[in-house]
Amino acid sequence: MTMTNRHNRKSDCFIFLTIEEMVPQDHLVRKLEAGIDFNFIYKKVETLYSSVGKPSIDPVVLFKLLILNIVDGNNSMRKTCERAQTDMAYRWFLGLSAFESVPNYSTWSQNYIRRYKDSQIFNEIFDEILSQAIKKKFVDIETVFGDGTHQKANANKNRNHKEVVEITAKKYEDALLKEINEDRECIGKELVESTIKTEVIFDEETGEEIKVAKMKEITVSDHDPESGLFHKGEKQKCFAYAHQTFCDKRGFVLTVKTVPGNVHDSVVFFDAYKELNERFPGKIKNVSLDAGYKTPAICREIIENGQKAYMPYTRTKGKKGNLKKSEFVYDEEYDFYICPNEKTLYYTTTNKEGYREYKSDQKDCEACPLKARCTKNKVRTISRHIWEGYQEQVEDLRHTDEWKEIYPLRKESIERVFADCKEKFGMRFTRLNGLQKNQHQSLMIFACHNLKRMALWSWKAA
Repeated sequence: MTMTNRHNRKSDCFIFLTIEEMVPQDHLVRKLEAGIDFNFIYKKVETLYSSVGKPSIDPVVLFKLLILNIVDGNNSMRKTCERAQTDMAYRWFLGLSAFESVPNYSTWSQNYIRRYKDSQIFNEIFDEILSQAIKKKFVDIETVFGDGTHQKANANKNRNHKEVVEITAKKYEDALLKEINEDRECIGKELVESTIKTEVIFDEETGEEIKVAKMKEITVSDHDPESGLFHKGEKQKCFAYAHQTFCDKRGFVLTVKTVPGNVHDSVVFFDAYKELNERFPGKIKNVSLDAGYKTPAICREIIENGQKAYMPYTRTKGKKGNLKKSEFVYDEEYDFYICPNEKTLYYTTTNKEGYREYKSDQKDCEACPLKARCTKNKVRTISRHIWEGYQEQVEDLRHTDEWKEIYPLRKESIERVFADCKEKFGMRFTRLNGLQKNQHQSLMIFACHNLKRMALWSWKAA
């Protein structure tokens, strides 16, 4: 067979085809267009436009450009606009003819700044796509899976400065403080004003004691101060944003909350969880989370809400070979612990952090053959959180058949969502600065994730 040489290619031919004919029938843009009617955007942005004056760029075209940018995993809106100039599939999706000009990057940028930045349009687009998926019965809300992921910020980790900030109160502080003071009042202890650790300073003029909240020093980026310094395990330290996300077992994202990268998952959980339950009141029965969320406060929040929490086993901390807390038996009825040597540890006080302290008798410890493995102090002290009973209820669920069925689905649901969004939708890093912009971007990324999933399923079922 002889070799073909296309060096003298012909480029002076006429093509008599419409854009409709040039786009393959199974192209992704056709599936996206068939998946949802994008005309709902007109109603959502109607109040952001004037009724008089020069006609604007079609808002549906602008948001479709953003969808193409995310679905193609292109981290540059400029490149998406350039590609739309020559890509017929893009033009078909945008509803533009071969001779119409495509909006450039600055058009999208100025529309965002002047119209969309302070609006709820990104939340509304996310909600509408999710609502359509629910109507098509693709979403199963009975069991939800939660986790957090980080997105690298557009900031050099070496260009930073230090700032001193006040330690803020946790969402559950009031409820915890009430129970702490109830315990302390019963034993005649001084009541606690706050669960946040405080320090005492003296007024130079009056000499009076003044309690102030403790401060902490944090590292702040020079380029993007609203991001946070993220460092977890063996991962490289960097400035980042964190996204607390919940999805169903089929991988449809139900809600997302974006915070600076230095905020722990267990802290942002409460805001995202509250938003989730407000969106689907009374419909969620099971919540599956990883070990980072296995705290007394989170376990209490889920159980008090009438739901079951499915979390993994967490190994008891402590030096190898020493007697661990799990080897002591707690008697709930009489409120004391029994040590492995069958001696009793009685309740003494409740500290300001919300932990009840149980201490052994010094005489029992002196003659105990297990003392070398138990404690180096004169007595052994066991701390038990006021809400630890909720955590024990969660631990009991770990031995049920339901846990064996539900918890392993995490890797097929929420972990798969993060993998897809990072690999396909450009969520590994962001080019945007500021918390608000990155919250909008995360909403659109997860909205596009839901849209693509819904569109492919609908196309397959048609």
